[in-house]
Amino acid sequence: MEILLDDGFSFGLGAFETIAVEHGTPIFLEQHLQRLRTAAVFLQIDFSAAGITQQTVHDYLENQQEDLSHCALKVVLTPRNTLFRLRKNPYTQQSYQHGFSVDISSVRRNDTSPLIKYKTLNYGDCIIEKRAAAAAGKQERIFLNTKGQICEGTVSNIFFAREGKIVTPPLSCGMLPGILRGFVCETTDVREQILYPQDITTFDECFVTNSLMGIMPVHDLDGIVFSSRAVSTALREKYHAACVHQQTALY
Repeated sequence: MEILLDDGFSFGLGAFETIAVEHGTPIFLEQHLQRLRTAAVFLQIDFSAAGITQQTVHDYLENQQEDLSHCALKVVLTPRNTLFRLRKNPYTQQSYQHGFSVDISSVRRNDTSPLIKYKTLNYGDCIIEKRAAAAAGKQERIFLNTKGQICEGTVSNIFFAREGKIVTPPLSCGMLPGILRGFVCETTDVREQILYPQDITTFDECFVTNSLMGIMPVHDLDGIVFSSRAVSTALREKYHAACVHQQTALY
């Protein structure tokens, strides 16, 4: 595979999407492509010239020899490159059974950055903190923004619940509008609310979302253990139903 040096690989001015593939079906494909289009406009990349469409994604998957039952497709777009890469989805049933152990990062998310609402190749903070979390025995780490407000995880959006009512930080706190965040907010009654670390103890449930994990229950956050999983369990069932619908819609 030849990669051409451009502003994407020189300065991080490229975008990417990571798409869950379940039994050969790319989940929420159009939503991912729309977010990639939006990032391309922001980065001044000619999206139409890249040739990334639903059909090209399906064609790529159909030509793969790997097991497509539970994997991840990464699509990378830079001014001179379009790359597809397939890998195993790392999240297993055991992850959901225990739930994530999560802590709070000492690194602040720069909510003033114009890059923050796009999934760009400027992803170093996330990867470094994700690795640090793993080294500390955690599965995820949460960023606060420059105002000390709860923002998002290194690779996820975060939600809290109290007596079945769901809240999540607003996009104005400075975060990537996740595809699964959108699914939860569009299919469930969710209230956006500015939250601070001291608010964590007022909730009985917490969960994080991204396109590969779907809806992941949080067992504990910064030492606070959550007693309920009722909301995340119901949402996981709703998400699985949506995945099955997308799989059967292709046939």
